[in-house]
Amino acid sequence: MARVAIAGGAGFLGSHLCERLLADGAEVICVDNFVTGRPENVEHLLTNRRFRLIDRDITEYLHVPGPLDAVLHLASPASPVDYARLPVETLMVGSVGTHHALGLARAKGARFLLASTSEAYGDPKVHPQPETYWGNVNPVGPRSMYDESKRFAEALTMAYRNSRDVNTGIVRIFNTYGPRMRAHDGRAIPTFIAQALRGEPITVAGDGSQTRSVCYVDDLIEGIVRMLWSDECGPVNIGNPHELTILETAELVLRLCGSDAPITFIPRPVDDPSVRQPDITLARERLGWEPKIGVEDGLVRTIEWFASQFLVPAQVA
Repeated sequence: MARVAIAGGAGFLGSHLCERLLADGAEVICVDNFVTGRPENVEHLLTNRRFRLIDRDITEYLHVPGPLDAVLHLASPASPVDYARLPVETLMVGSVGTHHALGLARAKGARFLLASTSEAYGDPKVHPQPETYWGNVNPVGPRSMYDESKRFAEALTMAYRNSRDVNTGIVRIFNTYGPRMRAHDGRAIPTFIAQALRGEPITVAGDGSQTRSVCYVDDLIEGIVRMLWSDECGPVNIGNPHELTILETAELVLRLCGSDAPITFIPRPVDDPSVRQPDITLARERLGWEPKIGVEDGLVRTIEWFASQFLVPAQVA
């Protein structure tokens, strides 16, 4: 039975990963300080004897007693609202937190997996984005605390692999959506769904022509798990290549919610990427992975979950 530690395990992605690894028979130690993660995301797992929850800030220290087969580092604010509110904390968890997580993996002789991000590509000049693209990132802009913390984390991970003989892997996660996202975290899909369910105007940034490629959480978790138990070092893109404009996404959410709420346009954030689409050739070839869940199917599941949280009937088309 594998024994794994997940930093950031009470977050949106982390909690789904805890569930998946428990379902696979692993023992899971979830480490989170609940700055952006939520206890209710993993509350239902507390009765599982193979699950343990530790309240800890990994920028201070990270110790897990007993052997470990893997250490997964998903700890970081990941939404624009959060990392704008917590810029220093975001940089610290990407630097000092990554250093501590790598040190734990080294001490245990465990596989280490870093959850990096498509934001490593910044506002890309290459489209779609392959892992060989170095990116176009503003190192002092309003998104830099997130972008650069992840880029540093990747560099530190490779340094541990090359100089300290740690078995490491890096996944670059593209826009992911699904149950347990927070309605007001600043990302497009939860914002649109919450607004549509409440009958509020849908707020689209700019003219809505910027694109995103969105991946349902179950597909994303499958990709992470395959990467975890592989020998690949990465980086490997994990995301859905199906590209939509933000305006198309808003219109799709409105249709699936059966809402006639108006769309309004708001100023576009500084350094907001114009395009985003993963080249997943490497994931297909090395991991045998590609997304299976269509955008409409995933959105319906997500809308139903949000409706249950808001205690309103789901009028899903």
